[in-house]
Amino acid sequence: MFDFVRKHSKIMMGLMFLLIIPAFVVVGGRESFRRFNEGGDTVATVAGQDIKQTDWDAAHRNEVQRVMASKPGIDPKLLDSPEARYATLENLVQQRVLAAAAAKFRLVTSDSRLANSLQDDSAIASLRKPDGSLDMDRYRQLLAAQGMTPEMFEARVRTDLSQRQVVAGVLVTAFSAGAEADLALNALFEKREIQVSLFKAADFAAKVSPSDADLDAWYKDHPALFQASEQAQVEYMVLDMDAVKKSISVNEADLQTYYKENADRMAGKEERRASHILIAAPKDASADDRKKARTKAEDLLAEVKKTPAAFAGVAKKNSQDTGSAEQGGDLGFFARGAMVKPFEDTAFSLKKGDISGIVESDFGYHIIQLTDIRAPKQRSFEEMRPELEAELKNQQAQRKFAEVAETFTNGVYEQSDSLKPMAERLKLSIQAAMVTRTPTPGAKGVLANPKFLNAIFSADSIEKKRNTEAVDAGSNQLVSGRITQYTPAHTLPLAEVKEQVRMQLVAARATELAKKDGQDKLATWKANPAAATLAAAVLVSRDNLQQQPVKVVDAALRADASSLPAWAGADLGEQGYAVLKINKLVPREAPAAAIVKQGRDQYAQGWAGAESRAYYSTLKELFKVKINVAKPLVKVSLAG
Repeated sequence: MFDFVRKHSKIMMGLMFLLIIPAFVVVGGRESFRRFNEGGDTVATVAGQDIKQTDWDAAHRNEVQRVMASKPGIDPKLLDSPEARYATLENLVQQRVLAAAAAKFRLVTSDSRLANSLQDDSAIASLRKPDGSLDMDRYRQLLAAQGMTPEMFEARVRTDLSQRQVVAGVLVTAFSAGAEADLALNALFEKREIQVSLFKAADFAAKVSPSDADLDAWYKDHPALFQASEQAQVEYMVLDMDAVKKSISVNEADLQTYYKENADRMAGKEERRASHILIAAPKDASADDRKKARTKAEDLLAEVKKTPAAFAGVAKKNSQDTGSAEQGGDLGFFARGAMVKPFEDTAFSLKKGDISGIVESDFGYHIIQLTDIRAPKQRSFEEMRPELEAELKNQQAQRKFAEVAETFTNGVYEQSDSLKPMAERLKLSIQAAMVTRTPTPGAKGVLANPKFLNAIFSADSIEKKRNTEAVDAGSNQLVSGRITQYTPAHTLPLAEVKEQVRMQLVAARATELAKKDGQDKLATWKANPAAATLAAAVLVSRDNLQQQPVKVVDAALRADASSLPAWAGADLGEQGYAVLKINKLVPREAPAAAIVKQGRDQYAQGWAGAESRAYYSTLKELFKVKINVAKPLVKVSLAG
């Protein structure tokens, strides 16, 4: 049978095509099939080329994996927030814009420039043999671990270098004159002595006594302030890696085989214990100083070679590594990767009791004595059983997830009137929750996922109470849900929100009274300064607010100081109003030359960044960038 299929594959594919396509027509799945093949919805467009939802999802998965690899302790949920996902989309758009610009402007990367870039890569440099040639086997292994071949990696580097050229010209040629920088920095650090009188809205609240008619009018004029959000009682189920693992049972034979194949790897790394004598000679030291340090190291080497038992005493007396000298140079046990490479290579080439020659590193010159070797501890099968089972389950779950995910995706669509059949088939639990269109404070997991909430509140889901499609809610996680009860958005009755209406109306009118009184006082005090009642003078600047509201300091520094004293007013919004008198201007203190240079350099960097961003904005217009996803609102925390 299988031989027939293999020999007549084209015929069989034609038959399958004729059988499958009508089935999609019958169940009404043509649109879903089309969107699946096309990569889902278009989330952005650059130079006429679409970026699909699948492109975005894949890019975000890669970004999450990159961040988690560099910061293993980070909470994965932080990386799947709406803000984080949108940042990934913006980065993806930027890559496409730079790629389009590089192609349009014919910015190519030569073979020699690619070679120079690869030579500067520290990870690749570490793969070089003693003769300077690249160890190609290790090079291929390094890239294979990242899912790439050398050709794929080099193509990526070439593309990256080409794209850098797009903005490199702007960054390199950006220029700011020293006088211009000084003028801006002087304005930034200038100080002004001011006196302030605050007219706080809260102080005027007692003067406001709204009637029932006032409350009714305010309620009718501001219906949006008293809206109850639409909400839905939903049931949902989640397919993730943990759920797949529960369905996997590892047999004894597989465990035994896996133990034999991986026991050495899981036993850990060989560790070595060494002592050393360091004669410090930083790489930026003069040639004469380094020569003197080496001569001293050679003298000490001769001494310890002659009397190896005296190594600890010589180290304690002469080593310039303050951390280990007191212990006779003892560094304790360490594995590969813990020491600088020249030191590590030497330590792992010695036999127990051996003393090395002079070893040069960026710190200076070392003499190393290997004092002990600790081989990896080979644990028994029973000791390792829990780890083996967990690792093997994880591997099998990774392989099985795609298959189960397809079953989940098809099942929730084909039996769209209930989650129960698929929950029973895959042994998933159905959960219930009350949700709103935007994540509520404290919402976690899929209930805080905008894609899932958008699917729940789609017209089809609301009107027909069908299962949502299988939504990709993160790395190896799918979710589907359905509405069991829906409440549309509506204005709450006045009786329920009367106290809230009263508080808002009182606050609004108190703010108006404070502002009017402040503006009246400002006019009066300008005409008759002697009548002013102001607080004690304080010296404020943009980097030292002296506990004054930001708007007060802004008003003070923006006021015309050509004729002092000067008066100004600051609208503090809901907080009220401020009247301020500017008494004198205190110029920026003349900084040291090093501070001036540092400030000018920072200003130049900021200017170059601004020009680069402006140029990128121009490129976005040139290549007709359109992002179809709403940017999430930034959530401001007290931590800043």
